[in-house]
Amino acid sequence: MKNFEQFIGSFSFDWRLAKVDIIGSIAHVQMLVKTKILSSSDGKKIIKGLQSISKDIENGWKLPKQEDIHYAIEKELIKRIGTVGGKMHTARSRNDQVATDLRLYIRKEINDIVKMLNQFQSVLVNNAEKSLDIIMPGYTHLQPAQPILASHHLLAYVWMMQRDKERLLDCLKRVNILPLGSAALAGTSFKIDRNYVAKLLEFDKVTDNSLDAVSDRDFACEYIFVLSLIAVHLSKLSEEIVVWSSVEFGFIKIDDVFTSGSSIMPQKRNPDCAEIIRGKSGRVFGDLMAMLTIVKGLPLAYNRDLQEDKPPVFDATDTIKLCLEVITDMMKSFSFNKEKTVKSTEKGFLQATEIADYLARKSIPFRTAHSIVKDIVNFCIKSNKTLDSLSINEYKKFSKNIEKDIFRFINIGNIVNAKNSIGGTSKKSVLKQITDIKKCIK
Repeated sequence: MKNFEQFIGSFSFDWRLAKVDIIGSIAHVQMLVKTKILSSSDGKKIIKGLQSISKDIENGWKLPKQEDIHYAIEKELIKRIGTVGGKMHTARSRNDQVATDLRLYIRKEINDIVKMLNQFQSVLVNNAEKSLDIIMPGYTHLQPAQPILASHHLLAYVWMMQRDKERLLDCLKRVNILPLGSAALAGTSFKIDRNYVAKLLEFDKVTDNSLDAVSDRDFACEYIFVLSLIAVHLSKLSEEIVVWSSVEFGFIKIDDVFTSGSSIMPQKRNPDCAEIIRGKSGRVFGDLMAMLTIVKGLPLAYNRDLQEDKPPVFDATDTIKLCLEVITDMMKSFSFNKEKTVKSTEKGFLQATEIADYLARKSIPFRTAHSIVKDIVNFCIKSNKTLDSLSINEYKKFSKNIEKDIFRFINIGNIVNAKNSIGGTSKKSVLKQITDIKKCIK
């Protein structure tokens, strides 16, 4: 077969594991020396050789291409220090080696992405603090529903990102378990010290079953699933940026560097970055489906199918990190158009629920109050009026329980500030949210 080596090889993508592969190998060699499986002098030669390879890679040197990154490093090590380099692989297999490498890689990326989420949250909170006096419509079904603080809307995304961080850190508990020492599938007859390796590599514990250890990719599936939820949340915010920046809404302004012009229509600025982030969510979802499909139906223990686990992990990681970097920078330039958002609250009868609550406070059953307000709104539509433009006499046609104090209840600012329940949209509640979420951002 002409392209056999290319077909079965993984070096084209798993070269990215070089650093963690060397880290894992050094810890393995240290354990072999500690347990006297390997002499101290041989161990020192191997570790020194591995460190020299690592340093060269960091300085831009390219490892010669081999079947996979593990064999490439081993072959280069033997080239540099002689046949003693072949002792490095004692008491392990590429099966437990690659499983360890992938866990080390994902562990680092989880910590990096958590830091990026913290930065993104900080930018959103900063925007929320700047928008405490801006009122806008809140929507359900993309229809105007009730007035809210713009800060309240932004903070909803901050809490989404908080859940994403918590999911990543919870996933980390299952990532940070050491498979090294499971060998090919049955463990090893060498008297190794797996717990010592776990301590060196800062794993919480070692795997309990060698068959499961070399074949388990649950942690990778879970990791990409969490990244998929992050992609969902970034896509939702991007959609709102697209909608809010349209001429019809005009709620926000973002820096022109995050937009582009039209090839034919000179007046247009298109929210390209938001649209691309929205679109890239599909890539991450595809990575998740690829990963689930790879592991579906695999018999125990290791199968070569698992070689294909790394591209989805790498792609999902790269995509999310790039999207987080862009949207964080974009939100630094983000600002609300107060005049537009406030003007928009005059449409859609946003005070309707308050009138129903007003009547309910006067001992009218809420469902009856709901029906009364529905009739009032229909009257306004037919008469081309707004709820705050009706006279008290017009209100009384629908209910004698309505008094002049109704106008205080339907004032937009009063409506917002009355929502003092925990998690509500009043300034007081929003300020508490900001205080609470700041404690979660590190």
